[in-house]
Amino acid sequence: MNYTSYLVLVTFVWAGFMSAISFMEAWLKFRAPGVTLHVGLSIGRLVFRGLNKVEWAFALVALALLLLGNGFGISPAFLLFASILILLLQTVWLLPAMDKRAESVMAGVQVSKSVLHFYYVGAELVKVILLISLGMQLL
Repeated sequence: MNYTSYLVLVTFVWAGFMSAISFMEAWLKFRAPGVTLHVGLSIGRLVFRGLNKVEWAFALVALALLLLGNGFGISPAFLLFASILILLLQTVWLLPAMDKRAESVMAGVQVSKSVLHFYYVGAELVKVILLISLGMQLL
C-alpha cells in the first residue's frame, strides 16, 4: 500500500477544507443580504464546530498514515505534528473562547474588543502553510 499517496491526498484535502471555510465562508456570510450579526454568528459557530470535527478526522487519518508509512522522515512528521498542535490549541482554547464571546454578543451583552479572531486566522494561516508544505514535501 502506498501510504505516501494517501497522506498527500489527506493533507491537501484538509488544507482545502480549511481554506474554503476559514478564508472564504467566514467573512462572506456577513456580506449576504439580510444576514444579521446574530444569524452570522450562529452560522459561524455551527460551521466552525463542524470544521473542527472534520479537521480532527483528517488529523487522525494523517497521523495513522504517517505512522503506518514509517519512512517519511523527521521533516514531514514535524510539519504534521505542528499542524495537529495548532488544531489542539484551537480546539481547547480559541474556539471555546470565541464561542463564549459569540454567545455573549448574541445575548445582547456589550463585549470589549478582542484579538481572538486575529489569533484564529493567524493559526489557520500557519496551519494551511504547514499542510501545503507537508504535501509538497511528500510529492
